[in-house]
Amino acid sequence: MKIKATTKTQENLEKSTRRNPSEYGRQLSEKQKVKRTYGVMERQFKRFFQMATKSKEATGQMLLSLLERRLDNVMYRLKLSVSRAQARQIIVHGHVLVNGERVYSPSYLVNVNDEVSIVPNVLEKKQAFVEQVIDKRLKIGIKVPEWLELDKNERKGRVLRAPVRSDIQQPAIEEHLIVELYSK
Repeated sequence: MKIKATTKTQENLEKSTRRNPSEYGRQLSEKQKVKRTYGVMERQFKRFFQMATKSKEATGQMLLSLLERRLDNVMYRLKLSVSRAQARQIIVHGHVLVNGERVYSPSYLVNVNDEVSIVPNVLEKKQAFVEQVIDKRLKIGIKVPEWLELDKNERKGRVLRAPVRSDIQQPAIEEHLIVELYSK
């Protein structure tokens, strides 16, 4: 009987100490959520936000568009990696070509008509990786976003257009909170 009384007391204590987050708290948690989703650090995030503010489009939508256009995210969206972290590792190791040239920076921004592919010699020499990661993910019924085009046989993709807010698969993101946070 004593155990139940202790548990109820703890529940009441937890309820009384939990509060609704302040406006600043909501803004900060939204920014942190987006940073974690895309795997960027604070300095990179600020750089992308500054780029978004300089554009003529809505800042929040442009910020999400820039984050979507990062090479590591494009690799993930094209189903050429299991996660964004794995995509970053593949890029840093020099296994990715953009328009026929090796790119070593995961934060590289792809443009319209850019072609993203895996280096041909990697496809030949690392058969286990290709079969266990790339081919396995390509066979799964995950849909590639409309702004990208995937060629499964060649294991490459093309950027058809810049991503817009409706293309971003995470509708729970409230970009206006991030803009408000940085506007202070």
